[in-house]
Amino acid sequence: DGLHMKVSYGAIRVQAFGDESVLQLGTAELARDPGPGEVLVRVFCAGVNPVDTYIRSGQYAAKPALPYTPGKDAAGVVEAVGEGVTHLKPGDRVFTFGSLSGTYAEYALCLAQHVGLLPASITFAEGAAVGTAYATAYRALFQRLHLSPRDRVFIHGASGGVGLAAVQLAAAQGALVAGSASSEEGRSAVLAAGAAHAVDHGLWREPGSAIRLPFEPTLIVEMLASANLQRDMDVVAPGGRIAVVGSRAPTEVNPRSLMAKEATVVGVMLGRSTDEESEELLAHIVAGLRSGTLRPRVAAVYPLAAAPRAHADVMRPEGGARGKLVLAVRPEGGDDEPRAPVVG
Repeated sequence: DGLHMKVSYGAIRVQAFGDESVLQLGTAELARDPGPGEVLVRVFCAGVNPVDTYIRSGQYAAKPALPYTPGKDAAGVVEAVGEGVTHLKPGDRVFTFGSLSGTYAEYALCLAQHVGLLPASITFAEGAAVGTAYATAYRALFQRLHLSPRDRVFIHGASGGVGLAAVQLAAAQGALVAGSASSEEGRSAVLAAGAAHAVDHGLWREPGSAIRLPFEPTLIVEMLASANLQRDMDVVAPGGRIAVVGSRAPTEVNPRSLMAKEATVVGVMLGRSTDEESEELLAHIVAGLRSGTLRPRVAAVYPLAAAPRAHADVMRPEGGARGKLVLAVRPEGGDDEPRAPVVG
């Protein structure tokens, strides 16, 4: 069921690193069938992540070869599978949290371990909001912080994609969860995701002001360490652990806060997951989507050509602060089940 032919398809192409204006609608070539352990996905929706903007600007450690198509997250239908892929077959509805060719496109080539089955209850737009957000949240909570139901968890910046995923995952595990957001709408989303408490992090925006929470957290998931790491170290419980998921600049901290509490700070980088860890987090996320304990929240859907606007919006302070931003790649892609995939 291979393609055995060159297919050209619509895609966002980046010819040079720079601001969002470098995101141009163009075409890319599908030059080969999926190889061993690979899956070709016919993309209906793609997810937009802050990391996509760092890569596009050229600020990211690992730079793709130019020109390239951005994106790791998508939802769609399996078009073809390579040798040795047993958990997926053509026609399956799927989501991705990694792609070899980029997901802001009508087709995406992916490694099989980065593709999961999408339950019928989850739309393609919601499916595009799963990938990186849920995988990162799972890695932070379970693989780096070793969350248990006895933990008291603070999600610092809880209304974006990773934050809401972390609230859902921690609450489903039975932990006590507080999440912060700067808007009323964001705090409502945090409570709806299962947090016991939603707090306004605007209350400690002033330099030197302390975090105020209804409990002393044993675990903290930090989305903006450059602004908050010292405050986290001051508020975490003795023996507590802090996972750094995001940071936009250097910051100065006083290590004595860690010494006094014997607290731990760990980094989180999804790209460092082993194949076993990817398999574990994928299985956990698929099970949660199927049971309904995990429910992705989409803030806005943009046409593919509006990728520059989505990139600008995801970096605004309130940008992804009500869920995920998603690109609708195929106009017919709505939430209707697509017809049998046909190429050429």
